[in-house]
Amino acid sequence: MDTTVSGEMHLRLILSSDFSLPVRTGLRYDTADPYAVHATFHTGAEETVTWVFARDLLAEGLHRPTGTGDVRVWPSRSHGHDVVCITLSTPEGEALLEAPARALESFLKRTDTAVPPGTEHDYLCLDEQLSRLLTES
Repeated sequence: MDTTVSGEMHLRLILSSDFSLPVRTGLRYDTADPYAVHATFHTGAEETVTWVFARDLLAEGLHRPTGTGDVRVWPSRSHGHDVVCITLSTPEGEALLEAPARALESFLKRTDTAVPPGTEHDYLCLDEQLSRLLTES
């Protein structure tokens, strides 16, 4: 049986050292895709952008800099609060976001309850995954 863990938090899109914008963000973790966290960023009235992150990447980013390429994550402090910085890069540009560390850690702990780290492979149905990949091609 698949289980979904979801949560919502407000991240900050850092535009300069003096200016940032709030970004309502929905996080979703599904045991059917146990290695991934789906983040949906609400960028406008009805506009959203979804990124998929490795759960391990977000968890490691709570404690140390991690990631290469399109996604980098590291712990920091902002205005006296612990945050997790997330840089997203595309050919069109780069975005720097700050997530509240406690809220992200709480969400990840809930995913750990659903699927303990290191047991993700027990939740994969390879036949279903392969079938889905072949039908998407």
